[in-house]
Amino acid sequence: MDDHSHHASATESPDDLAEMLELDGEVLHAYLASAIAWVSDLAAGHRPRRIVDLGSGTGTATIALAQAFPTAAVVALDSSGELLCRVEAKARDIGAVDRIIPVKADLDDAWPAMEAVDLAWASMSLHHLADPDRVLTDIFATLRGGGLIAVAEMDGLPRFLPDDLGIGQPGLERRCHDALAQAPAKQMPSLGLDWGPRLSLAGFRSVTWRTIGIDLDPPFPASTGRYAQMFLRHIRSQLVGIITADDQAVLDALVEDGSSNSVLHRHDLAIRGTRTIWAGWKP
Repeated sequence: MDDHSHHASATESPDDLAEMLELDGEVLHAYLASAIAWVSDLAAGHRPRRIVDLGSGTGTATIALAQAFPTAAVVALDSSGELLCRVEAKARDIGAVDRIIPVKADLDDAWPAMEAVDLAWASMSLHHLADPDRVLTDIFATLRGGGLIAVAEMDGLPRFLPDDLGIGQPGLERRCHDALAQAPAKQMPSLGLDWGPRLSLAGFRSVTWRTIGIDLDPPFPASTGRYAQMFLRHIRSQLVGIITADDQAVLDALVEDGSSNSVLHRHDLAIRGTRTIWAGWKP
């Protein structure tokens, strides 16, 4: 996930946010493995000695990067001290405390002082920043010559529900996504950008990209229903007063623990979506 988004909304506790980040890593582990494998292949001719994970959250990618590059130090950078404590715990669990370095910083304030790095990983973080172009320039300055940046972003919200839920009118999830599509333009103006030109503008060269599809059907990990529930609860808080009362009632039923229609008990869930990764080199 990301740095600036690691602040719970008015309806989310820090523990809820942490659980959501953990579930994303658990349920979409195949995506993360594929993304890091691609970046590892790109870096094959210039193995990194030092990596920074921008917006490390609970450390899912931090740990994966440390395991993919077993001789590299990995800086876990996040604005939340609570989440960084979770990163430290995971580092202890895998015996990598000496290689995983937590750094608390809010990138909207200033770029933190740090040693030069060879690889910068920014997953679902840049679109939350007030001035991502400035941060890209800071990353460029921090990378050694020949260093690599990798920027991963969602191409749209993930989809979990069948079109016909058997309750309410068909197409609920589509209507919710359509309603939310208007909000990012005000709250996160960089969401959905093609980051390739922005990387080039910051000075990166040989910019390339890859889109990874997420297309998961049962059998799922046991935590998938909880993942869908927490994600839908998150968007529900942004949809109050935007969708119809009927759609709101159906959405409420889908996310309530005790509802017979809760996503915790449904057997027709799927996970659909795509995430794109852009990469570029510092000359």
